[in-house]
Amino acid sequence: MNPRQRRGVILLLLSVLCALAAFAGVLSVIGDVNAKVGPEVVAYEVKSGIAPYTPLNPGHFEEVRIPRRWLPETAVTDLDALRDKITVVQLTKGTLLQSDMLVDRPKLQPGEQEIAIMIDAATGVAGKIRSGDRVNILATFNGARETDPDRSVIIVANARVIAVGALTPVEKTGGDRKGPQEAVPITFALNTKDTQRVAYAESFAEHVRLALVAPGGEGQQPAPGDRTYTLDGDK
Repeated sequence: MNPRQRRGVILLLLSVLCALAAFAGVLSVIGDVNAKVGPEVVAYEVKSGIAPYTPLNPGHFEEVRIPRRWLPETAVTDLDALRDKITVVQLTKGTLLQSDMLVDRPKLQPGEQEIAIMIDAATGVAGKIRSGDRVNILATFNGARETDPDRSVIIVANARVIAVGALTPVEKTGGDRKGPQEAVPITFALNTKDTQRVAYAESFAEHVRLALVAPGGEGQQPAPGDRTYTLDGDK
């Protein structure tokens, strides 16, 4: 081996040693970062905005990985925690899901049934009704004959709201309202008779509206003469 070849071998060996030293340095830095950050765990973020009092399901969230040491104690790491839960706050896109954002979905009492109807956001109590509220459900009907007066009826008094959905565009073509309108699906817990009244009103009434009952008035019932109103009755 001549001197030039020996120098080449020596330079090659030095290059290999430098590469090994650099690799060891990178491993050392990675190990130091892992020691400081620690292992990652699975958490969940909101995919898109979720309105308050919306029943939750896994489709609302996407999986993210976060170092365990930086994860809040209240972070939800198992989507089974969503079962029978609703949110009580507005959840924006990218919000980390945490247990203090969730409450139990209101339960039906013995003898109650769950029924949901769409309420016009413009004529209902838009933005003010929450799960657990009490409302009077009113329906307006046209007279059966031309000579019969139109009337407004409280079909159910003190109905218990158990869920309020998100604003939903609906197409209305009947009556004097045309084009897209916004409606809110509202779910009630009612007895059998009141469930039938609500179903009838949704099918045959001109309009169905809600009147929010003031706190403390849950046990009060309208007087028999106040349940039905006609304009002639005010004369």
